[in-house]
Amino acid sequence: MANKSREILGLAEKYRDWTAENLAAMIRVPGFSCTEKERVLLLKKMCEDSGFDEVRIDGLGSLLARVGNGPRKLVIDAHIDTVGVGDPAQWKNPPHSGLIKDGIVHGRGSSDQLGGAAAMITAGRILKELSCAGDWTVWFTFTVIEEDCDGLCWKYLIEEEKFVPDLAVSTEPTSCRLYRGHRGRMEIEIRIKGVSCHGSAPERGESAAYKAARAALAIEKLNAELQPDDDRFLGKGTITVSQIRVQGPSQCAVPDQAMLYCDRRLTWGEDDKLAISQVEKALRDAGVDKFEVFMPEYSQSAYTGKVYRQELYFPTWKIAADHALVKAGVRAYGELFGKDPVVDKWTFSTNCVAICGRHGIPCIGFGPGDESQAHAPNEITRVGDLQVCAAFYAALPWTLESSR
Repeated sequence: MANKSREILGLAEKYRDWTAENLAAMIRVPGFSCTEKERVLLLKKMCEDSGFDEVRIDGLGSLLARVGNGPRKLVIDAHIDTVGVGDPAQWKNPPHSGLIKDGIVHGRGSSDQLGGAAAMITAGRILKELSCAGDWTVWFTFTVIEEDCDGLCWKYLIEEEKFVPDLAVSTEPTSCRLYRGHRGRMEIEIRIKGVSCHGSAPERGESAAYKAARAALAIEKLNAELQPDDDRFLGKGTITVSQIRVQGPSQCAVPDQAMLYCDRRLTWGEDDKLAISQVEKALRDAGVDKFEVFMPEYSQSAYTGKVYRQELYFPTWKIAADHALVKAGVRAYGELFGKDPVVDKWTFSTNCVAICGRHGIPCIGFGPGDESQAHAPNEITRVGDLQVCAAFYAALPWTLESSR
């Protein structure tokens, strides 16, 4: 494996600038959730030009590109949609410039997470040049709609297209660390009813606004009471109110309807049923009545026209530090770079909520760029990270092969 590592490192260095230029080209073609078509077509051409063995687009619009013909399936995944740019005035360079300067690639998606996609294409080219063969087929997946509904693309692939990997790597940003889990999440909606009356005599009604205020404070209290997981690897769950709306028959009336929307992060051992029951109890304890607590559903048309629905629940996942995939990742990194990687976890959520959290397929994370860059203005990633990750993705199949 030592000779192979040297070859992989040499090719990753050879294609360093090419990888950065590919990333810049991706950034210059905007692709938000459900509007990724032009970016997918660009990636398809990049994979075809790099000599991948098979390149196809699934029914939801994700791109799948294969290298090898082994009986076991290793997937390396990047979502290729991005969030919007926010306030353009906060950007020093145009958000879709793809500027490369002083070893940095600038632009929306450079870290979250087109950098992973660019490194994947280079890894596929390296594997083709080194004639990777054996038990592992490597599938590079460039998936859609993650920013709107993380894991939806993989729920569709696994459940509808029966595309089931043996192992998976997410290339979301990890600062070139190796990650083995993150908290899950869910979205919770609270509907509260009051009784309207004329604003000149509020004592005749029941204000949904005051009930909503008590509910918001109850959620704040609940957040403080949530506990971390037993081994304190993922940390505590959280809940926060992200939206409040109150309405009634007029501006001169006591409001009779309120809505609170909550973001709930789930640590190990927490699930959707527990989270909803906790909110219900918190509201009752705060004296709130006439309420309903439920989990909304995501339902949007993909750019292909396909509508695929999912409840907004994204299960917690982790794999053990001594899992064979983690050990293979540590070994691949060590043989490439002469030291062990930092093994840690994400703060945010990824497609692994479906691959591992929902379907139990072991996952690790390893990606270029920093988690703190995600969704921020002036997003960047380092060209050096792209080179490191391209080498890691190319080395992992060889390491898995030699570990058997």
